[in-house]
Amino acid sequence: MHIGIDLGTASVLVYVEGKNIVVNEPSVVAMDRKTRAIKAVGAEAKKMLGKTHPNIIALRPLRDGVIADFNATEKMLKYFIKKVCSYRVLFFKPVVVICVPAQVTNVESRAVKEAALSAGAKQAFLIQEPMAAAIGAGLNVDDPVGNMVVDIGGGTTDVAVISLGGIVVGDSIRVAGHKMDDAIVRYLRKSYNLLVGEQTAEAIKFKLGGIRQDRESEALEIRGRDLIEGLPKTILVEPEEVMEALDEPINSIIETTKSVLERTPPELVSDIIERGIVLTGGGALLAGLDKKIACAIGIPVRVTDNPISCVVIGTGKAFNRKKY
Repeated sequence: MHIGIDLGTASVLVYVEGKNIVVNEPSVVAMDRKTRAIKAVGAEAKKMLGKTHPNIIALRPLRDGVIADFNATEKMLKYFIKKVCSYRVLFFKPVVVICVPAQVTNVESRAVKEAALSAGAKQAFLIQEPMAAAIGAGLNVDDPVGNMVVDIGGGTTDVAVISLGGIVVGDSIRVAGHKMDDAIVRYLRKSYNLLVGEQTAEAIKFKLGGIRQDRESEALEIRGRDLIEGLPKTILVEPEEVMEALDEPINSIIETTKSVLERTPPELVSDIIERGIVLTGGGALLAGLDKKIACAIGIPVRVTDNPISCVVIGTGKAFNRKKY
């Protein structure tokens, strides 16, 4: 049995050969603080973020695209593998392919493999996220032409130019969806002395975020805690304010994309100008981001049809290509 796993900072997607995507849940684990026993995984655990009592801890075991808590990651993987394999995992251990950021270190790679093997995998292979994203987006990565992918996940943004089945030039920065959430939290703290949680910041990002200059959006009512008085506080936030808060992380993504293009061979740059840049990952859903990148770089940019599931679909297709 073959399983492809997009082990993301924000969510875990699991692809089973012959069944397509069978799991799409937040990469969150809730456990007993003392015994480390699992209380909840995935969507149920995410509901507990910021709402637990001292005996329970809800955490994201991956930060910035790499394992931050090995034991929690192992337990989370074991939970999802058993969920998709049911009783068969006891008799037929699956072969697992897992996505990792383009610039992952050898130590980080070993940690991911060991976590998968400890979770019950027979064999564990790794594939770089931009390659998986390109395959999932339907690009002809084996052809002698340049394809450029910008994969904006929860913890990392991977930028790569792909040709002849390999990454010619690539880079990975730990600026993505969660850094955007952090930027919103900092903005509200600085501008309004208001403290909000991670889930509230994420909701603000998708409701008011984006670079859409032509849309009409009303201000959003935000509730949090006043940092001066320590009491609950409600404010109204305009879309323009959220756009201002997101400027820094978005500019970092644009600068990384420019840097990769500057190091790309001229023949491949010519292909990219003709074919455009493809945006994948959950961050690609930020409205107007494709237009902002295109305006800054001068190359057409498009969002793929299934940006969130693109990477895990590519991982599933990699089984047949043996390109991992």
